Amino acid sequence: MSAAEIWIAFVTIIVREVRRFTRIWPQTLLPPAVTMTLYFIIFGNLIGSRIGPMEGFDYMEFIVPGLIMMSVITSSYANVVSSFFGMKFQRSIEELLVSPVPNWVILLGYVGGGMCRGLLVGLAVTLLSLAFTSLPIHNLAMVIITALLTSFVFSLGGFINAMFATKFDDISIVPTFVLTPLTYLGGVFYSISMLPPLWQNLSLVNPILYMVNAFRYGILGISDVAPGYALAMLVLFGVILFTISLNLLHRGKGIRH
Repeated sequence: MSAAEIWIAFVTIIVREVRRFTRIWPQTLLPPAVTMTLYFIIFGNLIGSRIGPMEGFDYMEFIVPGLIMMSVITSSYANVVSSFFGMKFQRSIEELLVSPVPNWVILLGYVGGGMCRGLLVGLAVTLLSLAFTSLPIHNLAMVIITALLTSFVFSLGGFINAMFATKFDDISIVPTFVLTPLTYLGGVFYSISMLPPLWQNLSLVNPILYMVNAFRYGILGISDVAPGYALAMLVLFGVILFTISLNLLHRGKGIRH
């Protein structure tokens, strides 16, 4: 395929993915916004007023970056895992695989669609948060880069889940038993400096910790880990998951029998 044809294929997949989740926006875009609003009210206003300042900031200001990342993570992941598994279930993915479109274009197309949904939900949650607190942007470039890398990593995670899934129940196992615990233990609601040394060290194996802290540094200028190191870890996670995803697609894992 020529470069122009590859570009057309890539854009076509992304446009289809965006149309898919925007067509059913009450199910894909509205629930995360409502959920995060409840977090702002319950954890930020009600509980936060009793907790007091955290790392020199109001508790609401402290948790907002983490809550925005939560929405980006869950939405990016959910979009790819549901879309690609749906294509597998309907067996329509086979038509795409036998086309001359390279596998890496197919992968990037689905990942791009997941990133669009994740970033759109993240933007909506950010705008909603302004009704509860102010966001003094410390480093805009860090905010943008972290959001892009986070949505990229978890879109790939959703793709891998979809490749291995054999029934609809399988696409809910990882979010329930892996994604949710990692999110709540990723420093969204607290600083890991509050933890004993053992638990601080264990927290460093949680990839979400780096995403939340890099994003928090971009907004507030504070982080439990060095911002440069956090970004390096995100790039590393992205490279590893992209390599795994592309290898699974080449092998036709869960598709070719």
